[in-house]
Amino acid sequence: MIDIDGSKKGGSGTILRLAVSLSAITHQSIHLYNIRQKRPQPGLKPQHLEAVLTAARLSDAEVRGAVLGSREIWFEPKEINGGKIDAAIGTAGSIPMLLMTVLPICAFGNEPVELHISKGGTDTTNAPTINYIRHILLPVLRLMNITATLDVLKYGYYPKGNGEIAAKIESSKRLNPLQLETFGNLKKINGLSICTFLAERKVAERQAEAAKTYIKQRGWASDIQTLNDTSNPLQKGSSITLWAETDSGCIIGADAIGKIKKSSEKVGEEAAKKLIDEITVQPTVDAHLADMLIPYVALAREDSTYLTGTISEHLETNIWVTEEILNVKFRTEKNGRLFSVRKIAS
Repeated sequence: MIDIDGSKKGGSGTILRLAVSLSAITHQSIHLYNIRQKRPQPGLKPQHLEAVLTAARLSDAEVRGAVLGSREIWFEPKEINGGKIDAAIGTAGSIPMLLMTVLPICAFGNEPVELHISKGGTDTTNAPTINYIRHILLPVLRLMNITATLDVLKYGYYPKGNGEIAAKIESSKRLNPLQLETFGNLKKINGLSICTFLAERKVAERQAEAAKTYIKQRGWASDIQTLNDTSNPLQKGSSITLWAETDSGCIIGADAIGKIKKSSEKVGEEAAKKLIDEITVQPTVDAHLADMLIPYVALAREDSTYLTGTISEHLETNIWVTEEILNVKFRTEKNGRLFSVRKIAS
């Protein structure tokens, strides 16, 4: 059994999610303690608990300590099965974060997984939007031989949540390495601006227009679609997700969330500024994708390399967890305005 100290690095739920995921894939039992030790409310919150329990259902795992508030769990997985899996968070906890926990597990299943996640937040602060997952993460993972589709059934926001998604993940088991070492030439910038039950205030349109204006002022054109959503009558909200594609196969993303007393124009401009700041330094993945990709490149047998503009706390944490569980090695090096992230094949 592998012991993992959840207070290491950032001491966040990232350690829990990634450790459980890698445990299920490798069939290695883990003992995780000091869970979310450095957070204002340590221990398992509803979204973390549901991530553990969903991973357990996927891998037929025996779990001890998995209750709300727990700071210590034991996770002992068996075979990863496919089929239909349901999960319900019960708060506005992030559906994308739960999805990131179980997506790698699903890819190593014996058969495809039909995953249904409900009663959570699709677009919340301190987490990627569901459209970031759909338009940035999943297309890049296709380069690594992971095929997944994602449908948003209900958009959900803080504080009521009630979002709902359906995903289908094909079984792949053998992952291709990821070699993204050249930014190339920018081909296009796309985006999706959404609002739920805010059409009368033209929130989606105003977010999109502000983003387009900011991007145009920096010398690029963009095609940002709008969606006036009516899927969730319990919770109004909005978000915008942008992504830039290059001729070398890179997808660079950025997003922003609407909230009370934050103008639609501010939301759109925030996402656009994030994107322009990224593509100005010409990375091959954005700062958020850089940490999300760590478990996948760690599980691929050959070397992988990509470039990012910053070494974030989440990136350092994910590297530490994968090195602890998988016995792989990563190397990060400064490369001009960028950092190269390289997984070295054993």
